[in-house]
Amino acid sequence: MTADASSTTDYLNRLTTALDELDLSRVADWGSRLARLGGNGRRLLVAGNGGSAAQAQHLTAELVGRFQTERPPMSALALHAETSSVTAISNDYGYEHVFARQVRAHARPGDTVLLMSGSGRSANLLRAAEAAREVGAVTWALTGPAPNPLAALVDEAVTVTAQAVSTVQECHLVVIHLLCAAMDAAVAAREAVAADAAGSGPPVPPPSSTSSPEPVGERRPAAARGVRANLVVVGDAFLDHDHLGRVERVASDEPALVVAGGTTHKRPGGAALAAVLSARQGHAVTLVTALGRDAGGDRLRTLLDEARVEVVDLGLDGPTAVKTRIRAAGRTLMMLDEHDVCPPVGREGETALAAARRVLMAAGGVLVSDYGRGVAAHTDLRAALAEAARRSPLVWDPHPRGAVPVPNTAVVTPNSREARGIASLAGSDTLSDDVEAARAVGRAWGPVQVALTRHEHGAVLLADADLAPLVVPTRVAAGRKADPCGAGDFFAGHLAAMLAGGRLPSEAVASAVWAASAYVAGGGPRFLDDPPDGGSPMAGLANAEPAAAARGAIELARAVRARGGTVVAAGGCFDLLHIGHVRLLEQARQLGDCLIVCLNSDDSLSRLKGPSRPIVPAAQRALMLEALASVDAVLVFEEDTPEAAIRALRPGIWVKGGDYSGMKIPEDELVGSLGGRTVVVPFVAGWSTSSLIESARTLR
Repeated sequence: MTADASSTTDYLNRLTTALDELDLSRVADWGSRLARLGGNGRRLLVAGNGGSAAQAQHLTAELVGRFQTERPPMSALALHAETSSVTAISNDYGYEHVFARQVRAHARPGDTVLLMSGSGRSANLLRAAEAAREVGAVTWALTGPAPNPLAALVDEAVTVTAQAVSTVQECHLVVIHLLCAAMDAAVAAREAVAADAAGSGPPVPPPSSTSSPEPVGERRPAAARGVRANLVVVGDAFLDHDHLGRVERVASDEPALVVAGGTTHKRPGGAALAAVLSARQGHAVTLVTALGRDAGGDRLRTLLDEARVEVVDLGLDGPTAVKTRIRAAGRTLMMLDEHDVCPPVGREGETALAAARRVLMAAGGVLVSDYGRGVAAHTDLRAALAEAARRSPLVWDPHPRGAVPVPNTAVVTPNSREARGIASLAGSDTLSDDVEAARAVGRAWGPVQVALTRHEHGAVLLADADLAPLVVPTRVAAGRKADPCGAGDFFAGHLAAMLAGGRLPSEAVASAVWAASAYVAGGGPRFLDDPPDGGSPMAGLANAEPAAAARGAIELARAVRARGGTVVAAGGCFDLLHIGHVRLLEQARQLGDCLIVCLNSDDSLSRLKGPSRPIVPAAQRALMLEALASVDAVLVFEEDTPEAAIRALRPGIWVKGGDYSGMKIPEDELVGSLGGRTVVVPFVAGWSTSSLIESARTLR
């Protein structure tokens, strides 16, 4: 082989490797969301420099025009193409503001801003991401290798693991074409559902009785088969009322609390809440349910439409069920359940059932959110669910009055109490009793994997009744006034989405536990009051797993701020963790509602301390810090200073050790400009990483 041929082969091998590592499930999800973005009259703004600018304009041309199939045009702007604006802004404000000022001018809440960069470090793109967050737009990024500042700053990122910029840009072009293809498919699917609902087109054939199911434990994930990882939620929908008041006295004539004043918030409940929570995580969601034709049903339809949840309505035989919670001082005092069980009647006949079968057959993942009111027990619908379970992962969230899961269900998700009821077991919420309850459920409903949720203690996954369980504890402290309502729905929806994206059940359950923990820590259902996709504190929790720790830290900070809490942050190398570090972090945590540690990466630490450092790699340092009760999250930064991390977190309090007492703190001005305050806490004298290293060398 000649030298030229060898270099060509090496180049193609690097490109193939980079393409194989692309997050295709996220790209497909972005395409689906672009379809909804255009359908709701919102727009996409794209920005990049150099070659990325050309690709940005390529993408917008495909969206305004067409890619492969005919569809309505979508509003999409390439910001660099506004040459007069680019030159005027650069001249008057500096090139680093060239995109940020356009974002502030053009972007509206709910719009999406896509930033493209080979390095992920361009100052004008970082400013644009900050501007997009300020106006309530969703931020995406296409970048080179992670971690990088831009990927850490935006809501979601697709990164390319390649050192050559040319390879990164070629992968970005592939992503652009995949985005357009996924958008075309999503638009076509939406139009097909609408046609079915209107009664046009032939009904989908009933499921075949001759197809043979794949074994549950060996089923290939949907993403591996190339199926678009959209999510279908099936179940009973309610309208929930949350009345938030205050308790100032006890009634004089009987021992009852008197709730005074307050406000009532209306939101989706039951399977409708599960669907909205999944949509808020960025998934394309269709809800198959039965809605009443009354004021409550109309309100529920409006709420689902605002959350961008597509609905297939089977029709309800009676009024919409309404559940009311009376809450005060961060606790639920009473729950009212209005209306008896009203089963679905199939008001639209075969038309609605055909539409339901169609979306189930095309689903990347299915969640059955059974609340015991008849949807999951519907005979024809169950046949379609059983067939869908052969094609894609199906998660069944059961109810004590609900139906038995259909054959080929991948995972069932009872909580501790539900599992004991299903298995007719006594016991408490201890780990031992929960494992035995999960075993009993697995034997009663098997073969099926059981993910038993344990409230604030996390979850247990039992892949087989005769094997040892996987125990996943929670990772985010919920706080004294956390509202756990919807945590089970959030867990089940996140689990279904992870399985649809090709994750193993063990990975999916761990991710779902951490995501549900962050949801509770962020105020539970309160975040539904925020505009969808407009900087919601829970946006993007589909990636709440260890590999996305930086993103999880940013989401946690947003969530705590959204509920009025104080974000505390501290920074450092934390190489060889010692008692001085532990005391510093314990004191810092007491100053607010969460503590996030900004940690120097390995390269950053080497530049700061010399080539012999770090002693402990960043991934291990982060794990040790996260193991401390005082630490809620860790954000690893690559720069020499934590400036970008501070901008992303916007802490209310930035903490330094007592050795900075009486000194000018470098981060003080930046923290103050973001509305925060820098403080110093006492330190433990005589302890430092450098002295520990020197002592070790002396002993050796």
